[in-house]
Amino acid sequence: MKQGDLILLRRADFIVEGKILVELKEIIQLEDVHIAQVLIYLKAYKLEVGLLINFGSKSLTFKRLVIMKTKSVESINQYNP
Repeated sequence: MKQGDLILLRRADFIVEGKILVELKEIIQLEDVHIAQVLIYLKAYKLEVGLLINFGSKSLTFKRLVIMKTKSVESINQYNP
């Protein structure tokens, strides 16, 4: 790091058993920016599974995000019921 570099500190809402990242929202609808936030947190915390849970819509909504790490390929799977 060199002088003048800016460090932004953010943290996940919960990390369960050191394996699952949980990010809570209270908004009308989840958007791509919220998914991107969880993916950034997963990479920063070196975790593979994240839950993005939204309490702000008429009914609870969630997305399960998984980063599968292989030798040279990284893929992202989303599960949305």
